[in-house]
Amino acid sequence: MAVRPLTIALVAGETSGDILGAGLIRALKAKHPDARFVGVAGPRMQAEGCESWYDMEELAVMGIVEVLGRLSRLLKIRRDLTRRFSALKPDVFVGIDAPDFNITLEGRLKQRGIRTIHYVSPSVWAWRQKRVFKIGRATDLVLAFLPFEKAFYDRYDVPCRFIGHTMADAMPLQPDKAAARRTLGIAEEALCLALLPGSRRAEVEMLSADFLKTAMLLREKWPQLEIVVPLVNAQRREQFEQIKATVAPDLPVHLLDGHGREAMVASDAALLASGTAALECMLAKCPMVVGYRMKPATFWLAQRLVKTDYVSLPNLLAGRELVPELLQDECQPDRLAAALAPLLGAGETRDRLLATFTELHQQIRWNADEQAAQAVLELANG
Repeated sequence: MAVRPLTIALVAGETSGDILGAGLIRALKAKHPDARFVGVAGPRMQAEGCESWYDMEELAVMGIVEVLGRLSRLLKIRRDLTRRFSALKPDVFVGIDAPDFNITLEGRLKQRGIRTIHYVSPSVWAWRQKRVFKIGRATDLVLAFLPFEKAFYDRYDVPCRFIGHTMADAMPLQPDKAAARRTLGIAEEALCLALLPGSRRAEVEMLSADFLKTAMLLREKWPQLEIVVPLVNAQRREQFEQIKATVAPDLPVHLLDGHGREAMVASDAALLASGTAALECMLAKCPMVVGYRMKPATFWLAQRLVKTDYVSLPNLLAGRELVPELLQDECQPDRLAAALAPLLGAGETRDRLLATFTELHQQIRWNADEQAAQAVLELANG
């Protein structure tokens, strides 16, 4: 009788999960070339040989109204996946991010005797901490990008493996600033500031004016300051251009379609919204100030829900205020400019910061794809 090949079921719900899934599949195929991969996959995972039963875009729904509109379809897909995976009995099921969809699915499969992994921890350490108990019931193992995430799960005796961060693997310890400047058309000797007002409409709306006013204040001190603004898509670019036309029509800036990482590597400092961009900026070895503002009611609620002392990942990794965070009423042009000024000039503050960025980079550079594959194989063979 033929021996069934290693069979791994996966569900990815958005582009970032598709990238992680593709890296995991590659690392697993290096050890088991005949392995079978099935589930919900994006184009990158499919290119690596994953059979996709549904279009990944069906799961990529954000916002309460949008989810409610698609709820019956999402529930139908989850029921069907539960049935098909239960019949298939894969060696391991890996839910990649998409926690609202995947954690319930993982729980149902675990009840049916299928080993389950949740890949990418939700921000349970920051808010809605009681979700850790549901995750513990639903999964055999959580794969975490960051060491403080593992420490959180350890407190609740939920099996968790720190695998490092794929972004830290992808980015060099010493980025090539000159090459990035050539790519973006910035002179090698120029002083350069990057403005990254976020990827969401609400972020660009709330932050762009203050970020532009901050740049104008800094140009009073450094008249030749080059300003680069990478924007994630055409909609955000149009939105930013409209705000700039009102707030700073005469301010010269380089507007970029994408190229966020190159902008960070090329710049002497960055002013950015919080989120993954702050981690990417740290890995790009670009000193930064984090500015963020929300609607007052949202901020009031966040203050009561969020359990961490900091919002930016560099500070959470360091366990102290490594980069300034100016939030809500503190997110004002004069304060942002004052925080950025010491970072734009050469000096001890900047050198110490860059050395710490490199140390933190090394701490999370663990070859995450390989670590994730090893964890899957250990569970499959356990």
